[in-house]
Amino acid sequence: MSEKGTGSATFNNRLSVLGFFFSVTCAREEMKLHMRYQRLVKKIPMVLSAEEVTRILDVAPGPGLKYRTAFSVAYGGGLRASEVTHLRVPDIDSDRMLIRVDQGKGRKDRHVMLSPSLLELLRDYYR
Repeated sequence: MSEKGTGSATFNNRLSVLGFFFSVTCAREEMKLHMRYQRLVKKIPMVLSAEEVTRILDVAPGPGLKYRTAFSVAYGGGLRASEVTHLRVPDIDSDRMLIRVDQGKGRKDRHVMLSPSLLELLRDYYR
């Protein structure tokens, strides 16, 4: 499996399936003793330069501020695409400079910082 470029998570998932097959279906628990799971490698996220972010925002598709605002909120607040699409006006707290993210990954609510420039862009979008 490792020759095909299979990642550690996929490899471990397949190994788990085989473990179930041997222990439950075939009733050969001893086969699981020879299985070795791979360690999962934590990847460091790639950070974009200010120039790269500006280029992405400059080529945002469509007319108007819609996509530029969406990309800016995603990058500026570290939001996922699904979190950006579920944002509502009441989620923006301009007094405390926070964005409330409801039911993010793992169904957890959280708050992210809101920069003054992002707040101004959001206000321009809603006008």
